Amino acid sequence: MRRFFEIGGVVAAVILIAFGITSIVMGFNGRNTVRKSLKQEQIVGTPDMTPAAIAAEAKKAGLPSTIDLPTVSVAGKRIDNGDRARAFASYMRIHALEATQGLTYAQMGRFVAKPNTPAKLTDGQGNTSVQDWALVDPKTKQPVENGARNLWVTETALSTALNTSYMAEQISLFGIAMGIALLLAGIGFAILAVGGALRNPDTALTFLRRKAPIRAPISA
Repeated sequence: MRRFFEIGGVVAAVILIAFGITSIVMGFNGRNTVRKSLKQEQIVGTPDMTPAAIAAEAKKAGLPSTIDLPTVSVAGKRIDNGDRARAFASYMRIHALEATQGLTYAQMGRFVAKPNTPAKLTDGQGNTSVQDWALVDPKTKQPVENGARNLWVTETALSTALNTSYMAEQISLFGIAMGIALLLAGIGFAILAVGGALRNPDTALTFLRRKAPIRAPISA
């Protein structure tokens, strides 16, 4: 039976080491793929992408103080890793809010409102979602769409892609960490199995064993 456990320990060690190496290789491959894809986009942070500059812009645009502002500077830096991609996406959101005067996609009206449209039917920025009050294009005879809303859609698509890059890089790092853990566990199993730890009748936790009571010698 002990022989069976020793062989099982070696097999378990080999499997753990194999999974560990595979996880590490896949993690590095995933990380390199993310960074290579970002470099191909040739994204560089604009001069105003510093915490101080964006805070001044947000204040000038009248954005609410409750909006989360970026805390990492990427001004003039190439966006070539997950952390910078996430920071760049946060700056893009502030730029979009400046263009929409602090309104998100769900808060903006779908169409440009007609003059004298009741305020309760607008988003406060001259747009409405009520088609009857929408300004009609004389050429197409269709309601005029709110361009700021389309801008928000574009910003969301780009920032989502950048945030996905950040998430993918973090998952890759997690895979590398798990691979190292599996590799170390496999090496430990191998040392215990090959080193004959199972053949030692004594355990390192001898203090947990119940000691047999010492019997007094029987006198003749």
